[in-house]
Amino acid sequence: MATLPETKTFEIPKTYKAAVYDKPGEISIKITELQTPEPGPGEVLVRITHSGVCHSDLSVMRNGWAGIPPTPVGQIGGHEGVGIVHKIGPNTESSLVKLGDRVGIKWAAAACFDCAPCKAGFDGHCVTKKFSGYYTPGTFTEYTLAPANYVTPIPDGLSSTLAAPMLCAGLTSYSGLLKANAQAGDFVVVSGAGGGLGHLAIQLGRGMGFRMIGIDDASKKSLVLECGAEHFLNMRDFTDQTLAEEIMKLTDGQGAKAVIVCAGSNRAYAQALPMTGFGGTVVCVGIPEGEQVEIKGASPGALFPAQKRIVGSSVGSQKEAIECLRLAEKGLVKTVVKTERMEGLQRVFEEMSRGAGVGRVVLEL
Repeated sequence: MATLPETKTFEIPKTYKAAVYDKPGEISIKITELQTPEPGPGEVLVRITHSGVCHSDLSVMRNGWAGIPPTPVGQIGGHEGVGIVHKIGPNTESSLVKLGDRVGIKWAAAACFDCAPCKAGFDGHCVTKKFSGYYTPGTFTEYTLAPANYVTPIPDGLSSTLAAPMLCAGLTSYSGLLKANAQAGDFVVVSGAGGGLGHLAIQLGRGMGFRMIGIDDASKKSLVLECGAEHFLNMRDFTDQTLAEEIMKLTDGQGAKAVIVCAGSNRAYAQALPMTGFGGTVVCVGIPEGEQVEIKGASPGALFPAQKRIVGSSVGSQKEAIECLRLAEKGLVKTVVKTERMEGLQRVFEEMSRGAGVGRVVLEL
């Protein structure tokens, strides 16, 4: 972790700019000026320099997920933030983080380390349920507060631009692949392979020795193949049945060992089980908006003859985040990034809602 001398002091302005959701339920961003907060005990004030933009941010802004409370007016979005520690709160152990450290802020904004998920190594699912960009100020901002014991150290050899997407897109893809129950040489399919998560899942899976197959729109073909996919399938060229048949052909009749569903699409989930072979696993990553729909064909009778599994995988742990960042530092995975300013965030979300984005957008703040 890059550390400046402890005697270093930072000039901190009284106010700062942030991008807020001013009309939750719609795609609407307002740049506003807020009072700079003071870090309390156990907290640090982070000057955010970069923030990735995730499809989950779009879902939170337009209240796209059924069954959860609506997003409050004035919510600061974002959960892939990288920045510099500019101030440390009182009674905060200096061994945890130092002034000038470059750190990351993830979707899971805090962890208690005492609940059952935390003790089992799933601190990203801590019962505190503090989420950056949803009822907790996020990272589309110049300054934010964070727990000193849960910011993520950024490796020296990794740029902030490339580090930001690894804190959610990379971490989520990596955690999903770890749950795939696959071995080197196995075929693994990624649905939504050209998106922010999917193109990283292709790279990470290739690095883990899997034979990767990508499914997406034809416009994403070049990206997916460049990321290391052995095969690419244009989803619009197939019906659900013929898509599964094509996967069987490509895998010598065995079927995929795992299908990582990065696409937030009920149809993508319905397509996944028929693609898997004996002992195959469907890993649920993408979250469809609107009413939650059961996975088509997931009856007990469809699962037990071929010993298939369906597992959920949302965010990863602090340990997995650190591992993922180290892989990026070594160049084993690299996000395809387009940079934007805070003022361009509205346009980014509008493009994202049309499915026009390729790779990941990172705000330079």
